[in-house]
Amino acid sequence: MLAKVLSGALLGIDAYPVEVEVDIAQGLPQFSTVGLPEGAVKESKDRVISAIKNSGYEFPARRITINLAPADIKKDGAAFDLPMAVGLLTATGLVKEGAAGRFVMMGELSLDGRVKPVRGVLPVAVAARDWQTQGLILPAENTPEGAIVEGLKVYGVRDLGEVISFLNGAHQLSPCALPVPELFAQARQGAEDFAEVRGQEHAKRALEVAAAGGHNILMVGPPGSGKTMLARRISTILPDLSFPEALETTKIHSVMGLLPEKQALIARRPFRHPHHTISDAGLIGGGSYPRPGEVSLAHNGVLFLDELPEFKKNVLEMLRQPLEDGQVTIARAATSLTYPADFMLVAAMNPCNCGFYGDSLQQCSCTPLMLQRYKTRLSGPLLDRIDLHVEVPRVAHKDLSDPRDAEPSAAIRARVEAARAVQRERLAPFGLHCNAQMQARHIRRFCAVDEAGHKLLEMVTDRLGLSARSYARILKLARTIADLAASETLTQAHLSEAIQYRSLDRRPG
Repeated sequence: MLAKVLSGALLGIDAYPVEVEVDIAQGLPQFSTVGLPEGAVKESKDRVISAIKNSGYEFPARRITINLAPADIKKDGAAFDLPMAVGLLTATGLVKEGAAGRFVMMGELSLDGRVKPVRGVLPVAVAARDWQTQGLILPAENTPEGAIVEGLKVYGVRDLGEVISFLNGAHQLSPCALPVPELFAQARQGAEDFAEVRGQEHAKRALEVAAAGGHNILMVGPPGSGKTMLARRISTILPDLSFPEALETTKIHSVMGLLPEKQALIARRPFRHPHHTISDAGLIGGGSYPRPGEVSLAHNGVLFLDELPEFKKNVLEMLRQPLEDGQVTIARAATSLTYPADFMLVAAMNPCNCGFYGDSLQQCSCTPLMLQRYKTRLSGPLLDRIDLHVEVPRVAHKDLSDPRDAEPSAAIRARVEAARAVQRERLAPFGLHCNAQMQARHIRRFCAVDEAGHKLLEMVTDRLGLSARSYARILKLARTIADLAASETLTQAHLSEAIQYRSLDRRPG
């Protein structure tokens, strides 16, 4: 007696089909699972046996072999419980022949037969559209996540008995329908707003420039000046996620099992705020079977690193590849996986150990040696990859007591979206979508400066000893500032504003 049921497994953030083959033969009772099963898959036999018996079905006391094909890729997780149980009941004749093979199934089984939610449903649903299947059978809690994918019928079930009744035609299930536009509308509600931020007009302007061009930014200021408050609101002035971006972002969170309860789609740009004690594997990703890290969870959103010098130096240096390439590759002996990591880095730090170097009201207690050591915690190559270095001073009392609301996020976002639209049109032939992604050949083509601009850049480069990368960052910043001003050409004013956003280049050693 042989039965085949289709399921899916994850390889990175993509899915591939897994054929669950169940063979029941004469012989002493035995239950073996082959096809490179990991721990959770090996333990599934005990859950499957109990779930079948407690659902009122007879479990065959024979020699049972279950193969998970393809057999040369490791299988992990509890999502194979449901297809295993259905395959066993199909092989014993309790399910109509051929009924189970028309669907893709995923789900963890409880000992009493309930079907429990699993992670990684969305990547499987996206891939299942091309598998010539009649639909996807999922735990009821996972159905909204799978229903995001158009062109695929998704059925939610609560227990094993409901699945068997549906396959035998004794019980009808309605496919889940999800209004995607409503999810995006709900995501815009209840967000923080720049209207709540008092003062800090220079920092707000810098954040607007950073958002308009997708540039990385570092804010330097004393404690309590509002750096974290500003950072938390930057995602509210970024352009809204497109549906393909939201789908890719949701896939990463689904793989990690981090989708919020009752939220099927990440419709708002993610904001990740890891603690400075995070490990390199936690930030970049890793493990024996590589999993995404914070840089991938921040994909299409913001990665905020507060107290930047407090992070371990080796952890910060690992940011170089994702900042340059927009992806991170994790290589292990068994496999090598590449995860997307196209994020906007927003970092904050104090100007010194005590936090009051250069403060107008409180005197700094750090010695010159302490200042030097504090500055050297951040390497030059990392600072070069951060486009804007902005000083965030203490907020004056007149700004704090001003009863008027500041400019709201919606007004700033409108200017950002207008600038991004210009950039998309300009860079679309090259497969890019914002100025921060421009390479040397694009800079030469789109960032031409006049004679006055050349003289300014020459003076600044010689005086500050800028690296070639810093020089390119200034030109890209000036291009973004010009886009915000709806200017085709780069003027001396655009370059001057871009140069002042490199405050750490100007700071003495």
